[in-house]
Order: sequence, then C-alpha cells, then structure tokens
Amino acid sequence: MKLVGARRLIRSKLCPSFFGFKNEFKNLAIIGLGGNIGDSAARFDRFLRALKKDRRIWLVESSPILINVAFGYEEQDDFSNAVISLQTSMGASELLRVLQYYEIKFKRERSFKNAPRTLDLDILYMDKKVRRSKRLCVPHSGVSKRLSVIVPMGLLRSIG
Repeated sequence: MKLVGARRLIRSKLCPSFFGFKNEFKNLAIIGLGGNIGDSAARFDRFLRALKKDRRIWLVESSPILINVAFGYEEQDDFSNAVISLQTSMGASELLRVLQYYEIKFKRERSFKNAPRTLDLDILYMDKKVRRSKRLCVPHSGVSKRLSVIVPMGLLRSIG
C-alpha cells in the first residue's frame, strides 16, 4: 500500500520510545510534533528531554518520525512529524499555553499560515473529550485525515 506524501519513517534517540504510565496524572493527551527547518529529529529529541524535566507532564510514549511532503504551502522542505502521548493534570487550555511556551523556546515563528517552522505542537486528542473555542479545538481539526498524524499515531502502543 502506497501512502501518498509519505517518504519514510526514521528513528532518533528518543523517537520511538516507551516510558510507561504514572498514576498521579489524571489526563491523557496525544500531541502532534512537526517541523521542517533544520534538524527536526534532533530538535524533537531536545524537546522530549525538556518535557521529561517538566514536572507538570509525564511523557508516556513517542512515535517514530514520519518524513512527508509539505501540505498547505507546498513550496517548502518536507516535514518531519511524530506524535507523543503524555499524562498531565492540567486542562486543555493550560496544556496549550505550556506547548506554546515550548514552541517559542524552540524558536517557532508564525510568519504566515502553513509557513516553515522549527517546532509545531498541536493537541490532537485529550481524554476523548471535545472542546471547541477560538483558541483551541480538540480533537484537532482534520486530525483523522492527516497522514502526518495517522501513520505515527498508528505506531503508538500506549493508545491501542
């Protein structure tokens, strides 16, 4: 079966990894990671190491990295995409603020829609809940149709 737009799966030091679950966190979230500026695999590893130090979050698992063609604005380099499952006691809005902090820390710039980026973090799912607001949509818009989510998510064992 050929997956249109998928180039290949790659590994990094922390992608894929399984760290297990912890009982003290009440919410499970699936987060999408994306990037196409510089060495995305190394950047994903640095981000995951930063998350592992963040006491508000427990990293459960990371997928392999899918290299795929850019969509939306197509005149840019291929994207690297992965997904992680994590546990937290934060709600969706607070988790979004934390993820946006990490995007800034990793030099994300929002110059135009679908622009190249160093690190893009999206809350894909959170506790099988639906949330629609101006700032946050969970499940993430189009999540069930994006190859960049479907392939890496299908390789997680923690959500199966």
